[in-house]
Amino acid sequence: MLDVRDLQVHFPVKMSAIQAVGRALVRQIRRGRTDETPVRPVVHAVDGVSFALGPGEILGLVGESGCGKTTTARAVLRLLAPTSGRILFEGTDLASLSEEAMRGIRPRMQIVFQDPHAALNPAMTIGQAIQDPLLIHREVAAAEAKEATFRVMEEVGLSPPEDLFDKYPADLSGGQKQRAVIARAIILRPSLIVADEPVAMLDMSVRARILELLLDLKARHGLTYLFITHDLATAKFVCDRIAIMYLGRIVETGPAAEIFREPKHPYTKALIAAVPVPEPGRPRAQALPRGEVPDAIRPPRGCRFHPRCPVALPTCGWEGRDFVDYLEDRRLNPETARVDETRIGRPTAWTASGLVVHRAARPDLAKLEEAVRSVLALAPAPLREAVTEIDVSAGEVAVRFREPEPLEPRPVAGRSVECLLY
Repeated sequence: MLDVRDLQVHFPVKMSAIQAVGRALVRQIRRGRTDETPVRPVVHAVDGVSFALGPGEILGLVGESGCGKTTTARAVLRLLAPTSGRILFEGTDLASLSEEAMRGIRPRMQIVFQDPHAALNPAMTIGQAIQDPLLIHREVAAAEAKEATFRVMEEVGLSPPEDLFDKYPADLSGGQKQRAVIARAIILRPSLIVADEPVAMLDMSVRARILELLLDLKARHGLTYLFITHDLATAKFVCDRIAIMYLGRIVETGPAAEIFREPKHPYTKALIAAVPVPEPGRPRAQALPRGEVPDAIRPPRGCRFHPRCPVALPTCGWEGRDFVDYLEDRRLNPETARVDETRIGRPTAWTASGLVVHRAARPDLAKLEEAVRSVLALAPAPLREAVTEIDVSAGEVAVRFREPEPLEPRPVAGRSVECLLY
């Protein structure tokens, strides 16, 4: 039903023309070149996502906040224009369709938004909000639309519909509002529903009932769900398959039961290890990744997770800025910071450009090279072994890293994993 291939969604960073040119000039000067064409930076929100979704299936798109889940969902529905890639829905490539052509397809693909309070127009009654898609996409009389609205309100548990039809969103509870949003999504009888964290804004007492409602509607109408969530427990309860997403990429896809039983990707292992276990005193492996999520404007080379990965390899995609980050980490020890500042300078004195990081040093090139080698000797093994050369020339010391190995999803034990460990 849905086949997404190499989907990319990039957002240009908002800045004035003067800011863009200034940033580009600073970057060019640092690289020693001034003949490059200035390029406005972009946020790589979704960067090469591929997955398939069969009829009647529930695929969970799981990951922490900011990884690109909602952007992927909105691009699939063409609520956002993709930068590149293919979105095949029932055999039609949506990525290249005009908005006018999309109008005939939208009744077959609907969305349940995360925040029911914001998803409903406060100036429209619940009945008007639910029947609105029917009046827009179907040529039906007002009486027929009202009758269909009553039926779908009964289906989602908004009863008695005669009493709730003329109520405004402010008169309803959070759970009732989400039921109204679900009713609006299914009134056109779509084949695909994107559920964007449909229970995240609800009380714990209501969540299970809304999830059961979604499963009941799926069984009754043969619906297909793309289910967006950051809650692994919810994904395990609802989804047939799970796709784990990190910084704009899908790192592991497979049956939900298999991924929970034996996760393969280091990031998946860290996510599952973070799920609370209701057994006080039970020993648990600590696998929390170190550091922060990298900047989506300049994502890491190779595997996006490698700067935080506890089992990274030298071929995972180390680059010049990883050396600068390592120097920053060493400054956490005040004594080490004083020694490093004397021998190799502050981290800001080093300029990272792709696979190379360099620093000018006149006339003590030999001493700087020796200091760099001694610092690298204490670095984590993957970073240290990724260095191919320490070059001393033209009044500077440059540390060069190897090219990362090509990274592609690989079949591993019944699932797809994007990791060089397999």
